Amino acid sequence: MAETWRLLDTAPCPAAENMALDEVVLKARAQNRVPNTVRFLQFLPRCTLVGYHQAVEQEIRVDYCHDHGIEINRRLTGGGGLFWDESQLGWELIAWQDDDRFPRRVEELYELLCRGTIRGLAKLGVHAAYRPKNDIEVNGRKISGTGGTSLDGAFLFQGSLLVDFDVETMMRALRIPTEKLKDKEIESVRERVTCLSWELGAAPPLDQIKSAMAEGFAEVLGVDLEPGPLTGFERELLTERLPYFQSEEWVYGVRRPLVQRSELRGVYKSPGGLIRASLLVNAQARRIREVFITGDFFAYPRRSILDLEARLIGVRADVEAVSTIVEAFFATEDIQIPGVTAADLVRTLGEALEKSSYPQFGIPADQVNSVFTVVKPLAEVPPCSVVLLPYCAKLPECDYRYQEGCDQCGLCCVGDAFSLAEEMGFTPISIQSYEHLEQTLERLKEEGAVAFVGSCCEPFYAKHRDDFERIGLPGILVDVDSSTCYDLGREQDAYAGRFDNQTHLKLDLLARVLTRAGDHDRTG
Repeated sequence: MAETWRLLDTAPCPAAENMALDEVVLKARAQNRVPNTVRFLQFLPRCTLVGYHQAVEQEIRVDYCHDHGIEINRRLTGGGGLFWDESQLGWELIAWQDDDRFPRRVEELYELLCRGTIRGLAKLGVHAAYRPKNDIEVNGRKISGTGGTSLDGAFLFQGSLLVDFDVETMMRALRIPTEKLKDKEIESVRERVTCLSWELGAAPPLDQIKSAMAEGFAEVLGVDLEPGPLTGFERELLTERLPYFQSEEWVYGVRRPLVQRSELRGVYKSPGGLIRASLLVNAQARRIREVFITGDFFAYPRRSILDLEARLIGVRADVEAVSTIVEAFFATEDIQIPGVTAADLVRTLGEALEKSSYPQFGIPADQVNSVFTVVKPLAEVPPCSVVLLPYCAKLPECDYRYQEGCDQCGLCCVGDAFSLAEEMGFTPISIQSYEHLEQTLERLKEEGAVAFVGSCCEPFYAKHRDDFERIGLPGILVDVDSSTCYDLGREQDAYAGRFDNQTHLKLDLLARVLTRAGDHDRTG
């Protein structure tokens, strides 16, 4: 006889109540007050949710959400920012971890539990597949994102199923820096995600979707699902905990970003997700005053990042001391951060610490986070005479937009940068695609160049840092302003040299970096 699990179908409710219920059911299961449970959830009104390790201000357009009645809240689980409207369906599995059917490695557990959704979608006529580390896709387009957390021997694994999809509102509610939504920007999102409505021509009735999903979970897990309500214990605990999940302390205070001018930031794209590190350093004592680690990764237990931050406060502000703490933390604590290693965190924190030295090289303290280096730290990058400029900063209608060169007509910042570079004795080169960048860097190396200056957005730097280091030519990169291909989800267009939005160069900062990079008389 198959084991019986509870099928809990809670009515559409506000974000705070749904988030409180996540904790309530997980706690009830951890205390063995309820059986293993499959839960369906919906949101009313619309809302945005950040992952547990994210800062609301970095991920959500707070003013837009307030003005349009879109609630803001925080998940217990990690991952990235999400927009939920009334059409979407959430699903969750809350179960006891000490069960032979559940793998101990988080990555393997993800894959197993996603099979239930995949089986359920197949019953609806949609053929989906698992995409590591935690997505479900249909023909290469994401239809469900997943993630989880654990508490005292129980785990919660959850996902969002896109039934229909309001692209325009999502792009305005989440912090995707587009001033205007253009058809091509909306279409770029449609190329990366899908929903039941698009796949089937029309969304099936919600009861039919839930039935198919429940059958899929039951078959994959080998259990029977029996509908059941919240227990008295869960209702009492919900009444007790709901005010906290409605509070600013939960929504904002758990991960409030540092705001001081002296903040130092590092970013690294690990296999497990983007890692951001922000530090405040006591300049006199050379000790870390505050540390803030965010990103769209998943950490088990979810407090592990907070605990690591606490251990780093007061530590000597150098990479060796930080590395000792981080490596000891990973070695002695029972934590899992899929796709993220101790070395990844040290690398990100080290990049932030390095920026404390930038002002002595002529970079204003309030602009140090707009400068990135590859292969060598800033102090060790040798003098050079070439500057690489991105084609995406040229006017979209310019004859030179998709070819090398610039006629310096004065109508865009690339022409200004060409003039600036030539006045300072640099050779400017406009980069037309990622492949052109690689070819140019390889050619420069063969010709004897020892370094370069360039300009790119922070997401490009984070994604391709390993590629820069593989090529091996030291460089100093200056961030750009405005919407980039990464903000708009159009990396593939940019890779091929077809991105048609315009970014803007930070010319004043570029001039300072060129002054540093062109100083052939300096001794370091």
